[in-house]
Amino acid sequence: MVNTEKTNLEHSRAGSISIVFSPRRLRLVLIVLVMILSALGLLAEVGFALFDRKDPWGLFKFASLSWEENLPTWAASSLLLLCAGLLLAIGRRVQKLGGLWSRHWFAMSAIFAYVSLDETAQLHENLGYLLSTGKGILYYDWVIPATGVLLVLGMIFRTFIFHLPTRTRSRFILAAVLYVGGALFMELPLGYWVSEHGSSNLGYGLIDWIEETLELAGVAVFLHALTLELFTPGGLSFTLEQGKPTHTR
Repeated sequence: MVNTEKTNLEHSRAGSISIVFSPRRLRLVLIVLVMILSALGLLAEVGFALFDRKDPWGLFKFASLSWEENLPTWAASSLLLLCAGLLLAIGRRVQKLGGLWSRHWFAMSAIFAYVSLDETAQLHENLGYLLSTGKGILYYDWVIPATGVLLVLGMIFRTFIFHLPTRTRSRFILAAVLYVGGALFMELPLGYWVSEHGSSNLGYGLIDWIEETLELAGVAVFLHALTLELFTPGGLSFTLEQGKPTHTR
């Protein structure tokens, strides 16, 4: 006689796939990814200069951090979009648990979705020369309205940030310093360099390389912080049973 209960249990175990999520492993992957993209970008800038700014196969432009519509742009946009998805998931969890800050998580999700789009479409570049400052550190004068927007967002999210757990808050602030330091404040020396020396030189490429590396590092830190926030006791864990996904808390 066959023990059907034991058979069903074994079949259930055989048909189950446990997905183990490791934030520590993700951190390692992100570190390696940023290092590879940054190293390739630096080699591309130096190589482009050594080859007298000639790129017959398009390899330098494909790997350069100072060019758009290439590998680093796709990677940065994807990471930003992933952040938007995680922010949305956290917002939904907070909302279900009756938390007070779900709207802030949802708002950040929308902001990161827009930034992801901007990374690909370069929407902020259309604001360049908006105020016609012309030269110097404000050559890219879009930084002026952008600074105002950041100050407003800082005021809106200030209370929310200070209500986060200490470690989460520290990671968020570090990510913001890295990303804003690259995306906004590095535009000042970059603008000065372009104003004085133009953009068709190695100096421009290296300054832009620093800017884009800081942005990538900031997004990576933020993405890791979000996974730590989401996949905590009471967060989400996933199991696939006989092809049907289920998730538990």
